[in-house]
This record gives sequence, structure tokens and C-alpha cells, in this order.
Amino acid sequence: MPAAPNNASVHGDAVAPHSRLIDTAGLETALQAFADARHWQPYHTPKNLAMALSVEVAELVEIFQWQTDAEAQAVMQTNEARHVEQELADIAMYLVRLSSVLGVDLNRAVTEKLVMNGQKYPAPQA
Repeated sequence: MPAAPNNASVHGDAVAPHSRLIDTAGLETALQAFADARHWQPYHTPKNLAMALSVEVAELVEIFQWQTDAEAQAVMQTNEARHVEQELADIAMYLVRLSSVLGVDLNRAVTEKLVMNGQKYPAPQA
């Protein structure tokens, strides 16, 4: 399967060149500067970052634990809304930091995965 172009957007099953699905460059730079200022490089190993990412995902899951589907759908209208936002931010930051440490181009990876998913799960014909 050919890889999707690095600067692409996926609409249905079509890949449009010259646009980015996800642009993390600014966040990568900010996270690197944050880690550098605290001398955290020895701790920002792939293993440690993956473990931290899984902990943050678990903290998000905990918010929804034992809720009905209706309660989960309405969570952003409750006093848990800010908590959800904070956990999503933590998840995004650890994901981007892990990708950066591993040298993964997240835009390319996401674009290629969407193309693969489109082939695996084709849209029904109208």
C-alpha cells in the first residue's frame, strides 16, 4: 500500500495533498523547552512516557467509570468538564512528547493510519 503524502487531509476515502491533519510542531517545541528547563531528558524515555500516557488515559477513564452512556454523553455539562479537558490535555502532551522522543512524524502516522482504516473499513456505497 502506498503511503499517504505527508501533507494530506483525508475526506471519506480521498486524500487531499498539501494540508496537514495534525500539526504538533509548536507543541513539540514547547514540551521540549519545558523538559529542558527542568532537566527532565533522562526521565523522558519511551518507556517512561508510554507509562505516563497510559496513566493519564486511565485517569480519563476513571471520570467515566460507572456512568451510564447518557451521563457520559452529558459530562461536558457537569462539574467534571474541566477535569475532562485537563486529562485530555495531559494525554495529548504525553502523546506528542512520546512521538517526538521516538522521532515519529505524527501527521504522517495519522494520515497513513486513516488510509489503512479506509481500506479495512470501506464506506458503504450510496
